[in-house]
Amino acid sequence: MIRGSVHGLQARVTVYLQTGGRLDLGVECVIDTGFEGALTLPERAVDGLALPYLTDLTANLADNTTIRTAVHLATIVWDGVEKEVAVLVLEGRPLLGTALLEGCR
Repeated sequence: MIRGSVHGLQARVTVYLQTGGRLDLGVECVIDTGFEGALTLPERAVDGLALPYLTDLTANLADNTTIRTAVHLATIVWDGVEKEVAVLVLEGRPLLGTALLEGCR
């Protein structure tokens, strides 16, 4: 079961990233139902975790601007199961998108 909380009208859950033999790193993410991907993290977090680079992509943001951003690969623990997910590099608060929510109840 995945548990979260609501702060300032934002639903939040902690996602645990596998960090290559070190302890799992918990990152509090805001649930963003308008984001169809899995996760976003700021560049300094992606660099600090040394997440492997996958590709660049063009993303359309909520304010209808289009940006080019890097995509990295991370292993997370989601509902007790290790899962590889694409992480978009976006500044601001980490977001959890609907790709992780699909199939959850």
